[in-house]
Amino acid sequence: MEIKSDHPTRVILYDTTLRDGAQREGLSLSVQDKLQIAKLLDRLGIPFIEGGWPGANPKDVQFFWQMREEPLTQAELVAFCSTRRPGRTAAEDPMLQAILAAGTRYVTVFGKSWDLHVTQGLGTSLEENLAMIRETLTYLGSQGRRVIYDAEHWFDAYRHNPDYALQTLVTAAEAGAEWLVLCDTNGGSLPHEIAQITAAVLAESHHLRHLPLGIHTHNDSGTAVANALAAVQAGVRMVQGTINGYGERCGNADLCSLIPNLQLKLGYTCLPEEKLQHLTEISRSISEVVNLAPDDHAPFVGLSAFAHKGGIHVSAVQKNPLTYEHIAPEQVGNCRRVVVSEQSGLSNILSKIAGFGFVLDKSDPQVRSILERLKTLELEGYQFEAAEASFELMVRELLGQRSHPFEMLSFNISTTTRSDWSSKDWDPTGGEADVQSLAAVKIVVQGQTRVTAAEGNGPVAALDGALRKALLEFYPQIEQIHLSDYKVRILNGQAGTSAKTRVLVEFSDGHHRWTTVGVSTNIIEASCRALVEGLEYSLLPPSSPLPIDYRSSATATRVS
Repeated sequence: MEIKSDHPTRVILYDTTLRDGAQREGLSLSVQDKLQIAKLLDRLGIPFIEGGWPGANPKDVQFFWQMREEPLTQAELVAFCSTRRPGRTAAEDPMLQAILAAGTRYVTVFGKSWDLHVTQGLGTSLEENLAMIRETLTYLGSQGRRVIYDAEHWFDAYRHNPDYALQTLVTAAEAGAEWLVLCDTNGGSLPHEIAQITAAVLAESHHLRHLPLGIHTHNDSGTAVANALAAVQAGVRMVQGTINGYGERCGNADLCSLIPNLQLKLGYTCLPEEKLQHLTEISRSISEVVNLAPDDHAPFVGLSAFAHKGGIHVSAVQKNPLTYEHIAPEQVGNCRRVVVSEQSGLSNILSKIAGFGFVLDKSDPQVRSILERLKTLELEGYQFEAAEASFELMVRELLGQRSHPFEMLSFNISTTTRSDWSSKDWDPTGGEADVQSLAAVKIVVQGQTRVTAAEGNGPVAALDGALRKALLEFYPQIEQIHLSDYKVRILNGQAGTSAKTRVLVEFSDGHHRWTTVGVSTNIIEASCRALVEGLEYSLLPPSSPLPIDYRSSATATRVS
């Protein structure tokens, strides 16, 4: 595949989630994870996917070998490495042999641009650093590899010693690089600096063999996306970044923000329009793979990106979405959401329940009943904007449409410890395995009573296990559901141990997420309520394609 950048409005995307993104603290990818992410990026239409540094660890070696057995459909897989080490030839450097063994057509090589890094980091001379760049790129070219050159710490380098920084780029260009990528590795630059320095490099284009430029920015100043946009407007034609902005320290430029800004706001072509509509899906799928909760407030792809809470906002959006939305959410595969809370008005309620398939008139007393019930429960400590599944169940209850697939009759939980907590030798960091909870539940399912018990490392885990054991016989799909988050909030701390507690439990089936809420002065009871509602919500039948009209009578009728 030939990836061309000669069209003035074409911007080439280069994803480094599998290498730079994996350097985020708390993120660890298995080989299978990397394979899955690579396929998702390929499906999105990303032209370049950086897979890692072959030879740096066994995992990356195995990943590149497996990718040869399962090649991408349209993207170029890229291996990443540094220039050769000081004092040895490129052909003798085992690091470069591992790169060749990976078998990719493209290799991204990073080299030192900043004289400070050369003399203090590498401990070598400025001349040797130039030789390292030249010989590495020449050697890879002689082995049939096409090279993208990442100029590490470029903007810091240019500010401190512009002549030497430019000399490193000229060396890379003369040695056969196809792209020259300017890297803001420390993430300390601001957009106006990026634009000015990029323009200065472009003014030297004749010395750089008119090679196209790329940009690689980090988010340490909170400006990674803005910096990349500034560089594109200044003339670069490749943008490097990661999905969801994953990366070391504060992360890399977030492609989920960069792509729609470039394509929808600035008029550049990055992805086919039909691919752009999968951006939200890919963002959330990769969040699932890396086992990190999606950022609900992320621009464009976040759950709250097109959420409306204030009654005036909701009323205006219903008349014309442009009043409070900068783009149509469908353009990036997201959707409009109306949030309900104690601040809601009737417009919020009508819009929200329409999404559940219920159509009511504003004058219908049931709408007022739902709003009043919402505000009463929020006064008691419930929070429905964070627990929309519980809100839907409440609406169904008030409208007589809650199916109750099972009923919890009672539960009993006991916790046993085998550690001597009074001992001065007791180690609180090592006692977790000595505490076990046992939960017994009595429920009615489809007219049959079941009593089951299960153990867990905590009372909620034990309760969850006991419920599942009873329900799996009737609803095998429960096995796909797992708890993905559990949050506790003390609502009136001045009451001490008698305080009211709010519990939010988030569930996932691997494709969708939903949250339920429970409130009680007993944390176990609050947890149980949220847990029961979360499992009940997972058993709701698929939404009817036709809304239900409650305007004419208490009996539901379909609207044709």
